[in-house]
Amino acid sequence: MSTETIGALSRRHFLKAGAAASVAVKVSFLAPAARAQLAETGLSAGSPWTAPGRPRYRLDAVAKVTGAKTFSRDYRARDLAGWPDRQAHAFLVAATRADRRFTGLDLSRLPASLRPDRIVRHEDLVADGVSVPHADFFGDWFLVPQGETPRLLGQPVAILIYADFPRFAAAKRALRFADDVVRYGAETGPRPPAHYGASRWVRIEGDAPDAPDRFSPFEQSPIFAGFSGDEPAWPKAGDDGPFARGMAAAAAIAAEIDGAGADALVMRRTYRSQSTDASAMEADNGNVWYDPATGTLRLMMATQSPYDVAEAAAALVSKSRFPLREVDLKVGYTVGYGTKDHHIFPFLCVVAALYAGGRPVRLANDRFEQFQNGLKRHAFRMDTVLLVDRATGRFRAMTGRFACDGGGRPNYSVAVSFVGATAAQSIYYLPKSDFQAIALASRAVEAGSTRGFGTLQTMSATEMMVDEAAALLDIDAIELRLRNVLRSGQRNSQGAVPAGALRNAEILAKAAAHPLWRDRAARKAAYEAAHPGRRYGVGFAQVHKDYGTGAEAAVASLELDPRGRLSLRHVAHEMGPGVTTSQAVMVAEILGRVPSETAFGVVRWPEMPLETSDQPYTTPQEEEDRRAQNPRWTPRFTSPMSATNSAYYLGHATRTAARFLVDHAVWPAARALWARGGGGGALASYHVVAREDLRLVDGQVLGGGLPPLSLEEVAAEAHRLGLPVGVTLHTFNRWQWAEAEFDLPGTGRTRLPIDALSVRYGAGAPPERRALMADAGWHFVPRAAVFYPPTQRNNVGTTYYAPMATLAEVAVDTASGDVTILSHHSILECGRQIVPELVSGQVQGGLAMGIGHALKEVLPLYEDGPGDGTWNWNRYELPRARDVAPWNQTVEILPPLSETDPPKGIAEVVMIAVVPALANAVAHAIGHRFHELPIRPERIREALA
Repeated sequence: MSTETIGALSRRHFLKAGAAASVAVKVSFLAPAARAQLAETGLSAGSPWTAPGRPRYRLDAVAKVTGAKTFSRDYRARDLAGWPDRQAHAFLVAATRADRRFTGLDLSRLPASLRPDRIVRHEDLVADGVSVPHADFFGDWFLVPQGETPRLLGQPVAILIYADFPRFAAAKRALRFADDVVRYGAETGPRPPAHYGASRWVRIEGDAPDAPDRFSPFEQSPIFAGFSGDEPAWPKAGDDGPFARGMAAAAAIAAEIDGAGADALVMRRTYRSQSTDASAMEADNGNVWYDPATGTLRLMMATQSPYDVAEAAAALVSKSRFPLREVDLKVGYTVGYGTKDHHIFPFLCVVAALYAGGRPVRLANDRFEQFQNGLKRHAFRMDTVLLVDRATGRFRAMTGRFACDGGGRPNYSVAVSFVGATAAQSIYYLPKSDFQAIALASRAVEAGSTRGFGTLQTMSATEMMVDEAAALLDIDAIELRLRNVLRSGQRNSQGAVPAGALRNAEILAKAAAHPLWRDRAARKAAYEAAHPGRRYGVGFAQVHKDYGTGAEAAVASLELDPRGRLSLRHVAHEMGPGVTTSQAVMVAEILGRVPSETAFGVVRWPEMPLETSDQPYTTPQEEEDRRAQNPRWTPRFTSPMSATNSAYYLGHATRTAARFLVDHAVWPAARALWARGGGGGALASYHVVAREDLRLVDGQVLGGGLPPLSLEEVAAEAHRLGLPVGVTLHTFNRWQWAEAEFDLPGTGRTRLPIDALSVRYGAGAPPERRALMADAGWHFVPRAAVFYPPTQRNNVGTTYYAPMATLAEVAVDTASGDVTILSHHSILECGRQIVPELVSGQVQGGLAMGIGHALKEVLPLYEDGPGDGTWNWNRYELPRARDVAPWNQTVEILPPLSETDPPKGIAEVVMIAVVPALANAVAHAIGHRFHELPIRPERIREALA
C-alpha cells in the first residue's frame, strides 16, 4: 500500500511544515501568572493531595472548585504574561445556504457606530498569500469566495473584527439570525467536495485456527477505491495483486451468502445512525496575537493537538506576506470529546489575528455558533448481512457497507469510516467478513473526530442485529453471543490477533446470571400487570472498543533529587478524563511516592534531540532508509490527546521511566546501603535478595527482610554514587512497542521498550561521565540498536481492545411513547484500574452520552439542521439526570488477572454498549425493532399505532 494511501487513512495524518519554514515553534502549557494560576504546574512539598495508597481528589480539583482560570476559554490577553492589556474581538459571518452563489455582505443593519474595524474576506487572503494548511484535510477555503457556492452549510464568508468588546457584542446581537446579511445569487445546487475515500476489509480464515488466512488485510492489504458517482469504483476481482485477490475473496463470500440453503439464516438489514453534536461545555475558542514588529505569532488555544496546531500555524503564516519568526502557543485545559482534535477553527483564529492591527484578537463560539460550525458525529447508513448456521447458531459470514456523511470538509471522515467498518464485527469471531468503509462528502456541517470514532454507529448496528438473530433462531440472546464470541488467540476481521487476554466470554457469563436478564420474563409480567399502559423490557448488548491509533508516541521525564523528592514532566495535557492525576499515581505505584512537582503539556525537550518527519505510515523501505540515514530519527515525536490514549500509551512512558529509576538508581543505591558494615552488612548475612524482591511503599524502600530504608537516604546515596537519578525517554507504538538497546555507562547493554533515552547523573558521578551530559544537562544515550514494529502492522487496524456490556431495564408509555430507564447495569473490563474514581466518572459520563444518542439527540443534516445558525440546546435535547437513572445504575468492573496487568483505554467504550442495549430493551418491551436512531417518542407512537 502506498505512503499516500496509508497517510489518507491515518487517524493522525497531518502536515508538519514549521521546521521547513524555518520558523521557531514553541508550545507550552500555561504557567502560573499573576491572574492565572493553574494548579497542575506543581505540587507543594507535603501536599495533602494523596492519602496512603490513593489520591484524595483530582490533581486539578482545587483550581476548578475555587473558580481559578483553567480552561482556555477563561483567558483574555491581560491574563497572559507579556501580552497587551487591550483585547480585540471577532466573530464569523456564515452562509446558511449551500445551493446558491455567495455574492457579498449587506451590513446595512449596523449603524455607522457598529461597523467593524476590519472585515476579512477570501479575496484579502488570496491577495496576502494566506491559504488553508493541508487543504486535503481542512478543505480548500477558509472563507467562501465571492461568486462561489459554499462547500457546506454554515461555512464562514467573512470575519468581522472589533477593537473593543461593547461594539463587538452589540453588532453580533444585531446580525444574529438575520437572513439578509449574506447575499446570494444564482442557484447552482449543492457544490460539496469530491467524496473522500473508500476502503474494503475482506477476510477469509485459513484451513485451521493457526493456519494463515486465505486472505486478510493484515497479511495482504486492505482494498482502496475511488468513486464513480456516489459509489466506490472497486477494482476487478482476479489474481493480479492484493486488491484483485481481495475482490475475489469478497465475491466468494457474496456467492456463499447468495447460495445459502434452508440450513442457514440470512439476515439483511439496513441501520441508520444520526448526526449529533458532542455538546462539550467548552465551545471552540482561541485568542491570538500577531505582532508584525517582531514577526511573532502568539496563540492561546483550545486544542487536543497543540504541537500540530503550532506547526500548521507556522506553515499558514510563513507562506503569506506577513513576516514570521516565531510561533508561541500556550495551551490551557480544554474539553471536546475529540471535537478539538484537528479542526479548522484554530486557524480561523490565526487568520483573524493577522488582520487585527497588531492587537490580540479573540474568536470564540457562543453556543449557536458551536452548533453551526463545530465538528459533528458522523451520520451512518449501514447495510449489513449476517449468515448464521441454524443448527449450531454459529456465524458463518458477515458483510457490511458502512457509509458515513462527512459534510463539506474531509477532516477524519476516511479514518472514521474504516475504524467503524473494522469494528463492525463487535465481540464476535467471523470466519468470513467483507466490510466496506465509505466516506461521503455533502453540504452538511463538517463531521470529524468525536467520541466513538465510527464504532458507536457500527457496533450498535451489529448488536441490534445479533439480538434479532437470536429471536429468529429462538436462542437466548446471550447464549448466541457466547457461541460466537471472539476468544484469545483468534483473529479479528483484519486478520490480526488482539493483544492480551480477551475476557468477553467472562462478561457474557456474568450478564446471563444477572437478575435483570435471568428473571426478565417474570419481571415483565409483574411490571405490566401493576402498570397498565406501560410496557416493560430488558435489553442487553456487549461491545469492545479499540484504543490508540497505531502511531502513538510520548515523552516523559522523572527525576529524583537528593532529598527523595520526585519531579515529573510529561507531554500529556488534561482533556477532562484526569490524565494528569493518573500519571502522578502511576509514579507512586512504582516509586512509592507521588511527585512533588509536575509539569504537563510539555513539548520542549532539549534533552531529547530526536528528528521526525511525523510520517509513521510509510513503506518498509522508506522507514528503513530514514533510520539508516539518521540514527536519531523516530516515526513520530508525540501524539495528541485523543483515541483514548492516556492510560495505556502515555502511561507506558510514565511507568517505564519509573521502573528505570528503580532499576538504575534505587536498587543499586539500596544495595549499597544494605551492604555497609563489616562483612558485607545485612545484605550478605541474609538470603539472596533479587531486584524483584524490592518494594517501595509510602516513602520507604523495603525487600527481602532487610532493614527498611527511607527514600530520602536511598536518593542521597544514589546521588553520591553518581547513578542515573533522572531519566527522559521516548516511546512509540505501532500496535506493538518499539524497543531499543542502549550502552549505559557502568551497566552495559540494556534493552528497553522505548526508542530514545536521556539520563542525568548524580553529583558523585566521575568527571568523564558528567561530561556526557551535553544536551541541556542530560546525557542523550545513542541507541545501539532499534527495533520498530514492521510497517506491515499498519494494516492491522487495531489489536488493543477494552470490553463493556450493559443491561438496560426500561418502561415504555404506550400513549406518549416516552421511554423511562428504570435501571441499568454495566460490566467493564479495563485491566488494572489506576484511579477507580476516575474510571467511575468515565463510565457515568459515557453512559449518559450513550443514552442521549439512543433516545434523544439528533441533528438534521442539511437545510433544517445546525448550519442555519438557529440551533441551541433549546432545540437539541440532551439527557438530564432524570433520564439516565442516576440512582439505579450499577457497574461491575472485572478485577485484573494479576497485579501486573496494564490499564486499558476505556473513555470511548463506556458510551457504546448502552445504545444497542436500549434499542433491544425497547424491542423487548413493545415487540417492534427499530433500525434507526434515535428512538424518539413519536417513532414509538407510530410503531404502536
